Amino acid sequence: MNTNANELVQKLWNLCSLLREDGVTYHQYVAELAFVLFLKMAKETKREAQLPKGYRWDDLARREGMEQLLFYRELLLHLGTHGSNRVQDIYANASTSLRHPKNLNALVKALDALDWYGVDRENLGDLYEGLLEKNATEVKSGAGQYFTPRPLVDAIVSVVKPQPGETVQDPAAGTGGFLIAADRYVRAQTDNYFDLTEKQQEFQRKKAFHGVELVPETRRLALMNMALHDLDGELILGDTLSPVGRDLPKADIIITNPPFGTKKGGGKPERDDFTFPTSNKQLAFLEHVYRGLKPGGRAAIVVPDNVLFEGIVGQEIRADLMSKCDLHTVLRLPTGIFYAQGVKTNVLFFTRGQADKGNTNAIWFYDMRTNAPAYGKRTPFLREHFADFEKAFGEDSYGKSRRKDQGGEGRLRKFTREEIKARGDNLDVLWLKDEGLGGTDDLPEPEVIVAQLREHLRVAFMEIDALESVLSVDAAEAK
Repeated sequence: MNTNANELVQKLWNLCSLLREDGVTYHQYVAELAFVLFLKMAKETKREAQLPKGYRWDDLARREGMEQLLFYRELLLHLGTHGSNRVQDIYANASTSLRHPKNLNALVKALDALDWYGVDRENLGDLYEGLLEKNATEVKSGAGQYFTPRPLVDAIVSVVKPQPGETVQDPAAGTGGFLIAADRYVRAQTDNYFDLTEKQQEFQRKKAFHGVELVPETRRLALMNMALHDLDGELILGDTLSPVGRDLPKADIIITNPPFGTKKGGGKPERDDFTFPTSNKQLAFLEHVYRGLKPGGRAAIVVPDNVLFEGIVGQEIRADLMSKCDLHTVLRLPTGIFYAQGVKTNVLFFTRGQADKGNTNAIWFYDMRTNAPAYGKRTPFLREHFADFEKAFGEDSYGKSRRKDQGGEGRLRKFTREEIKARGDNLDVLWLKDEGLGGTDDLPEPEVIVAQLREHLRVAFMEIDALESVLSVDAAEAK
């Protein structure tokens, strides 16, 4: 975004103070602001035709006092059943947390007073995405789990290289970042779709992008985000680890950052197509991704460290992945780049084989974490930090570009499938000496250290749960 857009995002975020006396939380604020902001942006982008007459921005802005608040409540209900299908999806079951007319009036007037003309009309969607990112950076909002940092999203999309005519799926869509970035990438390669035929343009806008999101309010934010980016893809409200995920069509590309933790209630996924049931959501999502690809389809999935080394069912899933797919690249991400603090993550890049066996011959590991700065508010993580990785990855989106092992002192190393098998299919491969060990100059913030300790304990308990599950099965079989 340009400077004007960034300033506008900050001003929009500052409007939150208007709503605090109504008891509105940060996450509620984004949803509340989004309801009003969508109306305003529809006017600014000349897309009000999707809204029913009498229920548009000017109809809200010209009212005041209790009349305005009562009309606003009526508007939210009306838009849930009228207007375009996307508008009805966005406002389905919508309600307001505002109780005082003066706060709604102040919000409407503040939006009208902002310098919208300082922002390129084509970037208004990016402005909304900037607001979502701002929400994710606020520890109080708890929204970090739904938002993948834009630099990481763009880097993944840039090496996966979605093409016109390919279907792209995100089974844990969050606020829609991956789908929007993939659409943005294709638009950049096709002169905003003008290089495509009318039929191809229709496919890209309405059939190329598919997602699933479990949380209704997060899906609502994603729908608004997609609408403001002129993307009319399918976004299902549901659980990918249920039959909803099983019934998704096979995709050419799957790019995703699944939620961390165990399945709610400790149960296993309700998927009769899974060979390796597990309550570990990341492992379950990994199994969904490689099973959900078309032959020759490619994927990138963000996973926490424990997916690389967890034993028993984790080892089985990794072995199955390497058999069915060519797991060609593992990117070890630096700490501090996610808004959920303390999480250590990686990206697995793989291609589904034409056959189901023997597809991985060697894996390239790129370590961006060891001896990297402690990223955070003091050291922001930016898009350019991926430049060396993208150069090492190469131009081939299937990971087949010519690469050179950089040796024990470099960040890029190659390990054969036999070497990985000898490690018990453990993908937590380290070779660089951590120069920061024993030093205190570059320690993370105290709250980050606490979050990391909490993450280690969470992983340990997951390992205990997995072992307990296996022992229970063994005991039952012995009877």
